[in-house]
Amino acid sequence: MVYLKTEEELSIIREGSQILGKAHGEVAKLIKPGIKTSKLDVVAEEFIRDHGGSPSFKNYNGFPASLCISVNDVVVHGFPGNYELRETDIISIDCGVYYKGYHSDSAYTYPLEGTNAETLLLLERTYESLFRGIDQAKAGNRIGDVSFAIQSYVESFGYGVVRELVGHGVGKKLHEDPEVPNYGKRGKGPKIVPGMVFAIEPMINRGTKNVVQERDGWTIRTSDRRPSAHFEHMVAVKENETEVLTTHKYIEENYSYKWRSKSQ
Repeated sequence: MVYLKTEEELSIIREGSQILGKAHGEVAKLIKPGIKTSKLDVVAEEFIRDHGGSPSFKNYNGFPASLCISVNDVVVHGFPGNYELRETDIISIDCGVYYKGYHSDSAYTYPLEGTNAETLLLLERTYESLFRGIDQAKAGNRIGDVSFAIQSYVESFGYGVVRELVGHGVGKKLHEDPEVPNYGKRGKGPKIVPGMVFAIEPMINRGTKNVVQERDGWTIRTSDRRPSAHFEHMVAVKENETEVLTTHKYIEENYSYKWRSKSQ
């Protein structure tokens, strides 16, 4: 069942989304070779709690951390730990904030400065696919229109679209209806109506679409061990427009490597 949000609820979600965006920005300052991924997790949690929120992911179904940190061939749900970033890595940071009874959720994949050109293109095209999906997330369309926009764009480059994991509604619960796959057919799926709030999150692999789950029960990797990219925004659907609730602004201000200009 899809739970439609009121303007009052959206106001709270906007506030939480700003805390989330700024937490991402604090993490962005630290991403460089030699940093332990556990340090990123500590910084994010402290920032979120200092600003009146709590980490949505921590203890969610037993997840042990505030951030999902997924490096290279890890698609999503990687654990922070003692791993130290290397100059050729890419790292996806997925974060959620619970604030005044509502969740917000967003993700961004960073290349370090030694990332090769082919992987930079994967990131650039995955980022572009997110906004192609957002363009279709409007009242009167269907979820399949969002899905098709993402799938048709990235598959034109030979990339694999992960099937097992999808975008989702967000609100009082971290995961609500509707599900928002990154693959599908135009005109299919639930109708998009004003009041919907959902996360669109392309998870795109440089090789096969197939993934495997590690024994920890969380970590998802590409089955061919090739890199995967992940970007996510939350949107609110209105009568005549769709608002992007989350922001990557603070990431782009604070991350030292201006990679998107390098890959264009």
